[in-house]
Amino acid sequence: MPPDVVALVLFSALLHATWNAIVKNGSNKMLDSSAIALGASLVSIIGLFFLPAPGWQIWPFVIGSTLIHFAYYQLIAAGYHHGGIALVYPLMRGAAPLIVTFAGMTIFGESLHGGALVGIFVISAGVLVMALEARRGGPLAALFALANACVIATYTMVDGYGARIANDPVAYTFWISIFPPIPLYLYAFLKRGRHEVVDHLRHNWWRAIVGGGGSVGAYSLALWAMTKAPVAMVAALRETSILFALLISIFIFREPASKWRYAAGVTIACGALILKLA
Repeated sequence: MPPDVVALVLFSALLHATWNAIVKNGSNKMLDSSAIALGASLVSIIGLFFLPAPGWQIWPFVIGSTLIHFAYYQLIAAGYHHGGIALVYPLMRGAAPLIVTFAGMTIFGESLHGGALVGIFVISAGVLVMALEARRGGPLAALFALANACVIATYTMVDGYGARIANDPVAYTFWISIFPPIPLYLYAFLKRGRHEVVDHLRHNWWRAIVGGGGSVGAYSLALWAMTKAPVAMVAALRETSILFALLISIFIFREPASKWRYAAGVTIACGALILKLA
């Protein structure tokens, strides 16, 4: 994988960990995740004024991605409601690369040599060790996290292929980011009521802007990288976001970290190095 692609995927991982931390730190996980989706939509609408219109061939992927991301945001909110970021984030991000690797070889016909496979499995092992070390959260949190790992693997494959069809990963990312707030807020109005939803947005608008911008930026960089390198390699390297999440938990949230969590972080970094050298 070229060094510039590696650097941008790592930056994407940092952005992803940051907006997940914003959701976890909020008071209402469902409305916080919906607000971030709304912020991503607004940023994308502005960005589309500077990009050409897409061809008709991407619309099945846009529609499919919208439905998948509705499930994704709901499962993020449910996972963080029942468990801590140290449990939910590693599980949902760590299991996904294994699913993507298998699908990438069977669906895309990608051929990954030994070094790339070692890097993928080392990263996955690191994040799963970190999840096992985390004692907060119960079986429901783990169940939601593992369910979201399947969703993450699904949208990674769908959007990775959609970005290739579009020949413009940034424009594709903007288009798939516009529509998820529609089902999310329809559901929020039914579940929480108009007053609570509007009041939440009024007091948490900054979460929408900062988190939404970070979400679009992270995914744009990842999809661009998927047009330059195998999908499974990019998906695995993005899982270094768990290392950034660990640093955020230590230096921002002041959460204590055991030696096992540090060891898992080093394992992830080693996996990223193996991928870079592969």
